[in-house]
Amino acid sequence: MERPPILQVDDIAVTYNELASALGGVSLSVSDGAIVALLGGNGAGKTTTLKAISSLLRVERGALARGRILYRGTDVTDIDPWRLVERGLVQVLEGRRCFSRLSVEDNLRIGAFVRRPSARAIADALDRVYAIFPRLKTRRNTAAGYTSGGEQQMIAIGRALMSRPSLVLLDEPSMGLAPQVVEEIFETIGRLNREDKVSFLLAEQNASVALRHAREAYVLESGRVVAHGTPEHLRQIDAMRDAYLGAAPAPIED
Repeated sequence: MERPPILQVDDIAVTYNELASALGGVSLSVSDGAIVALLGGNGAGKTTTLKAISSLLRVERGALARGRILYRGTDVTDIDPWRLVERGLVQVLEGRRCFSRLSVEDNLRIGAFVRRPSARAIADALDRVYAIFPRLKTRRNTAAGYTSGGEQQMIAIGRALMSRPSLVLLDEPSMGLAPQVVEEIFETIGRLNREDKVSFLLAEQNASVALRHAREAYVLESGRVVAHGTPEHLRQIDAMRDAYLGAAPAPIED
């Protein structure tokens, strides 16, 4: 039996500076326990969609012009971002956004504080993250700014996991990473989904790798959904295959 959606986005439109339109009516859903991909090129509206869901639009003078967002059946359209994290919805921003002068472990610890955990709970959460990303344990005392791009992506995801999320919004997790590291990141996403039942909404330009792990996908173009379906369905649409399912951008980091 299909699980009810953990996330429901109904016809959202977004403007910046009360003028420029970024989204023209996006609707999507993420079933509880699913991995869903949000595909499209630069400027398609992927990042704006994620920031609308996680209530981060206002920091860039953006706002919802219409529509609503439901999380676990509750309208969270106007909720503060930290309240969403408390409830189990967390976003990993594009570009990793690590605190470069802090150690790897201090970066991870920051992700736990919204729940006001005990020292024991933080230690347990750290153990779990280090089990998922063993490389971070060996680098735990290193300043995050001296780690590789792949390690910084692991830090960003690990920091999100410290808050014990039910739904993670991931913005371009493969950007700038070598193919081997991309595969490692996506294998970890799949394992978290299978073992910990974490749901994911992935915004990705690298459609080929995203569709190997996602149950379904939405394709955005100019702020609108232009296609939706299973990976198998999207691969059969010539226009989608030619525009979005070709070669991935060349990696630049490892």
